[in-house]
Amino acid sequence: MRTFKIISLLCLVLLIPIGISFAETDVEGSKDPPLFNRMPGYYIEGYEDFEFNSLEFMVDEEKEVLIEGRHYLLSYHIKENSKVASPTQILRNYSNAIKVEGGQEVFNNSYVDEVTLKITKNNIETWVKVTVFNGGEDYTVNIVEKEAMKQHIVANATSLANSIRNSGKVAVYGIFFDTGKSEIKPQSEEALKEIAKLLQTNPQLKLYVVGHTDNVGNIEYNMKLSMERANAVVKTLISKHSIVASRLQAFGVGPLTPVASNKTEEGRALNRRVELVEQ
Repeated sequence: MRTFKIISLLCLVLLIPIGISFAETDVEGSKDPPLFNRMPGYYIEGYEDFEFNSLEFMVDEEKEVLIEGRHYLLSYHIKENSKVASPTQILRNYSNAIKVEGGQEVFNNSYVDEVTLKITKNNIETWVKVTVFNGGEDYTVNIVEKEAMKQHIVANATSLANSIRNSGKVAVYGIFFDTGKSEIKPQSEEALKEIAKLLQTNPQLKLYVVGHTDNVGNIEYNMKLSMERANAVVKTLISKHSIVASRLQAFGVGPLTPVASNKTEEGRALNRRVELVEQ
């Protein structure tokens, strides 16, 4: 019995450092982001990867901007017996690292030990927020790769028809373009198929295809862009979905008929749309 107790006690003692070591390893599935490594002596305690999210970034003492896109959140914690880095040391390391890559420090908020960074690389605008807690024992890195949300849910032909029947028009938000361009992106195909199905199942229906923009940029540019986008939709429906050309007519009204305020990103996103209007 005495021997058994001694063995049990030895096993418990041996397991203690193993438990500590395990607790100080990176959380499963986590990794440092491509832009940065980490401060020496820290491990990843928490890790999140959101396909699409929104986050506010401080750009001066009184202003925040809302950035949407792919969002990574990493939480770092100091390992036992490692030297804690000061908040200034952590923030300056990240700031210097992004400058080396061609980025910039947008705002350093010394009141809460936080820095906002920004970099545009390979046509991707990336925003970074580093926040330090507990005198440097913990810090988080939020990274948002700015992009428009991928529209997974697209109105079907039936709902499009119902809206046109009830109000004479319907807004379609599943047709995507790069900023300032009129080439339809591949992820728009599902929405275009539903528009084609709407026309095929209602052979007498004729539509105005109307392009809309937000108010960013001058009005002449936006009027031209909205017309080009409407034309692109019409051409695609004719060439790829065999819709008779006489049933479609393109127009562009730029920012003239908003459905939401252009003062917010959410509002501007709603205003960038294609509408189908019954002729």
